[in-house]
Amino acid sequence: MRRCHTGFTLLELLIVFSIVAILLAAGVPSFRTYLHRQQVVTAANQFLFALNLARSEAIRRASRVDVAPRDGRYWENGWVVFVNHDHRPQFDPGDELLYSYDGLAHELQIATTLSDKSYPYIAYNDSGRTRANLSAQTPQWGSWRFSLHGQERIVRVTLASRARLCNPADDMSCRFVDAQDSP
Repeated sequence: MRRCHTGFTLLELLIVFSIVAILLAAGVPSFRTYLHRQQVVTAANQFLFALNLARSEAIRRASRVDVAPRDGRYWENGWVVFVNHDHRPQFDPGDELLYSYDGLAHELQIATTLSDKSYPYIAYNDSGRTRANLSAQTPQWGSWRFSLHGQERIVRVTLASRARLCNPADDMSCRFVDAQDSP
């Protein structure tokens, strides 16, 4: 009488596990690059959303609305959008919070170049134009570079108060000029 065995032999299992290990080893680096790219894109899109929200709320409320770092210094710690009641370019207890974002990747870096170098902020007036802290007539503009392990996106606010997101890998006009490089 002959027995019929079902299942896999040890050699067959080792071959299958070897193939799976090779496929995983080939796929993990590209998956990591994909994750880094998505973290940068998400943060840059959230920042662009915050800028557009601040602009539209400034127009709707007919008052000054700012976007500033959560801690008043570093964009990497997140940012807030708020109705600025005391005309200081940082969020204070007397200001009205509209939006807060702190879901940044741990190693994400944000470099900034702003026309008003006194504080890290961007402010919009009641006409939807950017403004400097001390003068509603002086526009504020700048760039934010979001980067993580070679992945990069740049958010720009132009002199005309328009915010845009670009990818320097795809767009030759999308360059970040660091504060040390600018005249």
